[in-house]
Amino acid sequence: MARIKLFDICHGRSGDKGDTANVGIIARRAEVYPFLQQYLTAERVAKYFGGMIGGSVERYELPNLWALNFLLHNALGGGGTKSLKNDAQGKTLAAALLRMEVEVPKGLESVLQGKKPRRTTPKNVHRRRIAKDRSRISKGGRRKR
Repeated sequence: MARIKLFDICHGRSGDKGDTANVGIIARRAEVYPFLQQYLTAERVAKYFGGMIGGSVERYELPNLWALNFLLHNALGGGGTKSLKNDAQGKTLAAALLRMEVEVPKGLESVLQGKKPRRTTPKNVHRRRIAKDRSRISKGGRRKR
């Protein structure tokens, strides 16, 4: 078994609702989702965050999205307007969870071996758009929106 970080096989989003943090972990491939369902339990997430959360952790499965959603209760020190924490909205919690190291089973190793996740946008696409806009503006044209 190989040890990897969740970041290598997933991506995530997080936010808040009052004093509850909402963390979504989404598999990059369909083959990864069954492993996530088995490995990433509410108990394991609660143990990973340790003393950062004061309440329970709930897990919801979204198989059509290859995702798991976690609610971390009492994790934000009262919420955005009351909290003195640096991250009162819990925006960094998904990134923190993606740094969890996991042991990938042999069957999944072969699926991931030598294959990096596909980019959603081509490399340097934003640089090309900026350069195109600059040349259009320098010629007196307006940027299209």
